[in-house]
Amino acid sequence: MRIHYLQHVPFESIEQIGVWAEEKGHTITSTMVYENQHFPSAAEFDLLVILGGPMGVYDESSFPWIVEEKQFIQEAIQQRKFVLGICLGAQLIAEVIGGQVYKNEHKEIGWFPVKLTEEAKQSTIFKYFPDEFVPFHWHGDTFSLPDKAKKMAFSKGCINQAFVYEDHVIGLQFHLESSDRSIQKLIENCADEIEAGMYVQAAHEMAAQPRLLILSNAVLFTLLDTLESSWKVIKGTTNTYNNV
Repeated sequence: MRIHYLQHVPFESIEQIGVWAEEKGHTITSTMVYENQHFPSAAEFDLLVILGGPMGVYDESSFPWIVEEKQFIQEAIQQRKFVLGICLGAQLIAEVIGGQVYKNEHKEIGWFPVKLTEEAKQSTIFKYFPDEFVPFHWHGDTFSLPDKAKKMAFSKGCINQAFVYEDHVIGLQFHLESSDRSIQKLIENCADEIEAGMYVQAAHEMAAQPRLLILSNAVLFTLLDTLESSWKVIKGTTNTYNNV
């Protein structure tokens, strides 16, 4: 499987997604959108991963590349590519498919539990997730969803935590890909966002959480394994068709 990811700032990379991909023998390519690198054609990848970032989807005047990125995401969805958006990535997808992105009532920064919806338990992609798990969060925005998108998870601090759109597009408001290194980088680069709040933890509470990282990464690997299996089915069907 050919994985391509979009990175918005130097300190937020694919982390454990890269570990999984390398172990599976998949190829990884990237676009550093903050360096105005060119986007690939949809024919060059099977899974598009859209990472997080401190900017908002509405910040086109400060980050002009957001406009082209939204167009690229829309084209990938229209081409029926698998698409996985994380935090800002999920918000970009939400807007592209017809939802709205806006400030959440609470900032959510740190380790907080997320629960699956009843619909998620029947989902091809989310049915192998635990009913409740504790991922890492770092966001102040949230989103509404159009009718065709199905809400998969929620938390006390944020009503929309995950969604599926047309069975091949996934949005996660939280970070399953986190590592000790990536969390420390967020703390160092976005320290000004750590302020008193109902769902904001202190830096020392966020860092050095090996058990939570292991459990969170296990959920990530479950998700990626499921996407890989779906891709293999489609690839096999396509190859069979082409050989007829």
